[in-house]
Amino acid sequence: MTTALAVPPARFTDLLAAEWIKLRSLRSTYWALGSSALALVAFNANAARADYTNYPHYNEPIHRDFVYWALRDAFTQGAALMLVLAAASIGAIAVVGEYATGLIRTTFTAVPDRRALMTAKVAVVTAVMTGYGAVVAGASYAITQAILDGRGQGVPIGHPGAWRVVAASALLAPVSALVGMGVGAVVRHSATTMVLTTVVLLLLPSFVTERYHWTACVKNALPLNAWVRLVDVGYGTHPFTIARRYPTTVGGSWVVFAVWAGVAAVLAVVVVDRRDV
Repeated sequence: MTTALAVPPARFTDLLAAEWIKLRSLRSTYWALGSSALALVAFNANAARADYTNYPHYNEPIHRDFVYWALRDAFTQGAALMLVLAAASIGAIAVVGEYATGLIRTTFTAVPDRRALMTAKVAVVTAVMTGYGAVVAGASYAITQAILDGRGQGVPIGHPGAWRVVAASALLAPVSALVGMGVGAVVRHSATTMVLTTVVLLLLPSFVTERYHWTACVKNALPLNAWVRLVDVGYGTHPFTIARRYPTTVGGSWVVFAVWAGVAAVLAVVVVDRRDV
């Protein structure tokens, strides 16, 4: 009579390594990260090139306060929308992809501790997307300011507010990816996940008005609007900024980032842990 040997539970470092192998073994991951990074940097560089070309034709008020425009070129709103969509897609695929292929059953058989497994998946996606965001935001800042230096208008990274522009743009990537993971864990269907994620992260901010206090609070509590507040170094004081009836704060915007990321991560872990395959 033979007795089965007890298999020791996987260490958390083993789970991290396994999730990292899963993510990097997909060719689509490299294509998604590489192509979107190049597109984002090129998009921001083109905005800086346009300001470089048009600078001689700008009026005196713009020349006097051009630092505001230079920091806007460092990471444009159009690039932020693209970043949100790309990062949320990668985060969603990290969860939904295994459900779509049926690999999730094998994964749960090998690692019955779903909570530890999902925590490792969240940690790996967060780390990868934070690095991705840092590379994109840092490269965009360096290239755009180098272009504007041709007019003597590049802003050094030590300028007040410059680091905040880079940090907020970099962290927008992991926040969006975690939201994609959270929605993916709940929905578990690729197309529906992407539609809902797009609605929450990109469309909802456009439909919520700032006319009333409670709607303004809702709008300010959305990740994209928090990013807008963080990168707007002239918020509420610069003559070119939009006067807001119910303004928000830098600290509050960082809290919005943290809350969305934390809630989405917990949602992904808890939902997968409590639901059947």
